[in-house]
Amino acid sequence: MPRDVVAGAVTALGDATDDLGPVFEQHREAMLVIEPEADRIVDANPAAARLLGYDRAALRAIAASALHPGQRTALIVFTEAAFANGQGWSQALEPRHADGRSLRLEYAGSPLAGDPLRLLVTLSDLEARGRRVVDGQADDHMRAGVAEWQRVERIFRDIERENQLILRAAGEGIYGVNADGATTFVNPAAERMLGWRAADLVGKDMHATVHHTHPGGTPYPHRDCPIYAAFRDGAVHQVEDEVFWRRDGTAFPVSYTSTPIRDRGRLLGAVIVFRDISQRREAEERLRSALAEVDSLRERLELENAYLKEEIRQERHHQGIIGRSPAIAATLRQVDLVAGTDATVLVTGESGTGKELIARAIHEASRRRDRPMIRVNCAAVPRELFESEFFGHARGAFTGALRDRVGRFELADGGTLFLDEVGEIPLDLQGKLLRVLQERSFERVGEARTRAVDVRLVAATNRDLREEVRRGRFREDLYFRLNVFPLAASPLRERPEDIASIAQHFLKGAARRLNIPEPRLTEGDARRLARYAWPGNVRELENVIERAAILAVRGRLRFDLP
Repeated sequence: MPRDVVAGAVTALGDATDDLGPVFEQHREAMLVIEPEADRIVDANPAAARLLGYDRAALRAIAASALHPGQRTALIVFTEAAFANGQGWSQALEPRHADGRSLRLEYAGSPLAGDPLRLLVTLSDLEARGRRVVDGQADDHMRAGVAEWQRVERIFRDIERENQLILRAAGEGIYGVNADGATTFVNPAAERMLGWRAADLVGKDMHATVHHTHPGGTPYPHRDCPIYAAFRDGAVHQVEDEVFWRRDGTAFPVSYTSTPIRDRGRLLGAVIVFRDISQRREAEERLRSALAEVDSLRERLELENAYLKEEIRQERHHQGIIGRSPAIAATLRQVDLVAGTDATVLVTGESGTGKELIARAIHEASRRRDRPMIRVNCAAVPRELFESEFFGHARGAFTGALRDRVGRFELADGGTLFLDEVGEIPLDLQGKLLRVLQERSFERVGEARTRAVDVRLVAATNRDLREEVRRGRFREDLYFRLNVFPLAASPLRERPEDIASIAQHFLKGAARRLNIPEPRLTEGDARRLARYAWPGNVRELENVIERAAILAVRGRLRFDLP
């Protein structure tokens, strides 16, 4: 509305009273009288009530700022400009209609004559004004005659041709449906993806043709389709996880956007833009597989790291097998013979004779030395966790399995697996262990996937496995599989000539750990140690030496031996 209308209306109204006069009441433009300082609407004429959708009494009861939610600042700027300049104008204010929608209006206001605290505000509908402009231009075209109509027709033909070029060139599939769901157009990309010609689809129910079934095979009713939901709610719908069906009956995954088309509030239909996301899905699946593999490798590295840290914490004092006795020399010759092969080794001997040292010597002399030797103390694993400890488990395989876990076999892949106290493995698990050794593959608990594994096995026991087989406590076939290369660890009492050198090694390590001066091991101490039978073997000797180092007085060792 021209700004001089406001000035004319203000003059015609005269002094502000409760009855603002016939001009206010009968004016065809919507008018409000507002009092900004009190944030209230003093009055509204009938045209304003119709435009805003309220009756006049309701408008008088509404705060001016409440009519413009979220626009208090813009309202203040407008009213202060009107007071300061004698008139104000704004297209930034969008009052809320009674039905909840925002209106695009032009505001023009001036102080009310005789009352400097109030403004007379005229509201002009911008959309109605635009329609009037279009109608006026149409009248001009009609008056211009046939020549003008032909010019306009050429313009529209050019626009249509450009639109068709865009539709044909677009890489995405595009089709339109009317308000009844019938197809109105299909672009070439959609034809290629769907396997239909546009002529076969136009006029048909597109949903029933290409969108009729869920990926799992269940029917897809029209009422559940987001494309038709756009007809109901007027919103743009974006979908990422559905399928369209080709003419040959095959389905392909799509993402699509459905945009409703309206003209002056009337629904005309919708335009659907879709793309085949098969390659994206495949790429996502490859990425998921790669990430899962990375997670598995990361977990394996973490477990290897934790295992190696655990090994370091155990402070292994023997970097090699100590001794020069004939028994040790024979053992080392056997280690050299078997280390270069991948043969399974069974190390037997009493507790504390250094069976793990022999296993480690075999590993360090083998081609697998750059991979870890993973140790499992079979006597320390709870019966119900044996399978998970050996082969790992998948998340959710049992209560408490909150994540995937790599088993010891998988952790030792490419290296050596040392099964200490192998005779303690439950009989029902021995068959599974045998199968893994034969087939070189396994499955995690709770997982169907078969995993190949390359492991060299060294087992150790202080039991007589032949006797265990005879009593039915150990599988004979597993015994033969383990006993490919038997190697006996001699007890300490059978090699007394090694006791002094082993004791000296333990003494040096104990002094370093205890942070004390290293006591001296005398010849008398060595003779006394050699006379003892050592039922606990090397492990007992280590404990005796450490205790003697603690009890040493002025560098002299005190042994507590029978």
